[in-house]
Amino acid sequence: MNANIFSKCKSVNDHLRSGNETTARDELIKVLAHCEKEHIPYDPLINHLIRETGLYPYMKLENAGWQDRYLFEAFKVDIGGDVPATLHRDQSALLRSLLDGQNLAISAPTSFGKSFVIDSFIAIKRPLNVVIIVPTIALADETRRRLHRKFSDAYKIITTADVQLGEKNILIFPQERAIGYVDKLPALDILIIDEFYKASKKFDKERAPSLIKAIMQLSEKAAQRYFLAPNISELKKGVFTKGMQFRRFDFNTVFLEKNELYRQISNEEQKSQALLKILAETDNKTLIYAGTYSNISKISNLILANIQPESTPLLDSFSNWLSANYDPNWNLTSLVKRRTGIHNGRLHRSLSQIQVKLFEEPSGLQNIISTSSIVEGVNTSAENVVIWSNKNGKSNLKDFTYKNIIGRSGRMFKHFIGRVFILESPPKDEQTVLDLDLPDELLGTLDEVKHEADLTSEQIQKIIDYKNEMSRILGETKFNDLLAANAFQSSNSEVLKKIAMDIRNDPASWNGLSFLNSDNPADWDRFL
Repeated sequence: MNANIFSKCKSVNDHLRSGNETTARDELIKVLAHCEKEHIPYDPLINHLIRETGLYPYMKLENAGWQDRYLFEAFKVDIGGDVPATLHRDQSALLRSLLDGQNLAISAPTSFGKSFVIDSFIAIKRPLNVVIIVPTIALADETRRRLHRKFSDAYKIITTADVQLGEKNILIFPQERAIGYVDKLPALDILIIDEFYKASKKFDKERAPSLIKAIMQLSEKAAQRYFLAPNISELKKGVFTKGMQFRRFDFNTVFLEKNELYRQISNEEQKSQALLKILAETDNKTLIYAGTYSNISKISNLILANIQPESTPLLDSFSNWLSANYDPNWNLTSLVKRRTGIHNGRLHRSLSQIQVKLFEEPSGLQNIISTSSIVEGVNTSAENVVIWSNKNGKSNLKDFTYKNIIGRSGRMFKHFIGRVFILESPPKDEQTVLDLDLPDELLGTLDEVKHEADLTSEQIQKIIDYKNEMSRILGETKFNDLLAANAFQSSNSEVLKKIAMDIRNDPASWNGLSFLNSDNPADWDRFL
C-alpha cells in the first residue's frame, strides 16, 4: 500500500474512532474511487474499513481476510433471479424489519438501494399479493420490467386495469389505477408506496387526494405496509400512517462532490462558458437541470451552437426517426446528433422513455437537459449533475426538490463519486417535515362511522352533510348503491356532486354517454 492511500485510510479510521461514521464513510468512498481510477487492488486494510463502515457490497474478496469474507457471505440475500446480492448494513437492517412484519415509513437517500430491499422481501417471503404504487406510468413500466425478469415464473405482474388476478400477483400502478383493484383483491400481503411524500398536497396538489384515497382503501386489506421517500426529516403522526414506524436512513453509498461554481459566476455568459467547459471535460453522463422551459431552449441553443455533431449508429437511427416522424428542423432532432436529449412534461411520454433508455446506453445520449420531471417518477442517474437554475418553473427551487435532483449524481456500483456543478445559488437548507392531512375533497367518500376515531367532529359533520345532499340529488337508495359498488372513482367529492347536479338538472346532455364505451368510433362523435 502506498503512503498516500495509507494516510487516507488512517484518516478514515480516526473518524470512526471519534464516532463520525458518516464522514468516515464519505472519505472511504473517495479512497475506493481513487483505487478504481488508478486500478489499484484493495489492500486487506481497505476491506476492513469497508466492513467497519457497513459498505459490505464494495468488498473485494481476493484480498480479504477470512472474517471479511465470512461477513460478505453472511449478508448475501436472494433478490430474485439467479445471483444473490450482498446488502449493505442498513439495507440488511431494513429488510430484517420488513421480514419481521413491521409497518415502516422510511426516508433514505437515492443511492441507498431501496429496490434491492423490495426484491429481496418478495424473493424470501413469497407473499401472495403485492401492490406497489408509484407516481408515474413510466416508473410503473420500469418497475414492471425489473420484477418481470425476476419473478414472472411465479407471479402474474399486472400494470393495467381490468386484468384477471392470478394465484400470486404483483400489481404495479399509479394511484389512480390502483383504486380500481380495491374490490378485486380479497387480501393484500404488503402495500408498498414509492415516493409517499406525494400524498401531501404540499408536494402534489392535484394528485395527493387520489393517493390518499388509494392508501386508505388498500391499507384496510393490507397485512403490512411499506412507504418509501427521500429526504424526509420527520413524519407527523396521522390516520394514514397509524401503526407505522418512521425511520430515517442517512446511509450513502456514493459521495456527492459539490462544485459551487456560482460563486465565481456573475453573468449569463460566464455561466454558459462554465457549462460548456463541464461538458467538454467529462466523458461520463451528465444531467443538466434547466428549471424552466425557456432555459431548456437557451441551453439547447448553446449546445447546438458550440458542440459539433457526433455520429453513432444508435443515435443516427433515433435522429433519422425523429426527422421522419416529427420534424428534421426540430431542436431535439439536432440535439440528438450531439448526444444530448431533452426531458420535460410537455414531451410525448414515449419520447421521454426512449431518451431515458438511450441515456443508459454507453453509446447513447451523453447529456439530458431537464426540468424537475427527471426526478418525478424517473429512476435514472448520472455521474454529473449540473444545476443551471435555482428556479422550478415560475417558483424558486425548494430544498427538498434540489436534494432530489443532486441525489441523481453517482450510483452504487457505477460511480463512487457523483459530481454536482452548481451554477446558481442553491436554496437554503431546510428540514422537511411531512404532515399527511386528510383533504376536504375526500371527506365525501369516507364512512364517518368506520373512521370516527380518526376524524374531527367538524369533519364528521361535513361527511354527513355531503351524504345528505347527494341523497337528495340522486335519491337515497341510488346513492347508497353507488357507494356500496365503489362506483365513485374520483377522489374529489365536490366534483362528483357537481356532476350529479348537472345530470339531475340537464339529463338530456348526458343521454348516450355509454356510447363512449363503443368499439365503433362513429358512436363517439357526439361527446368528443
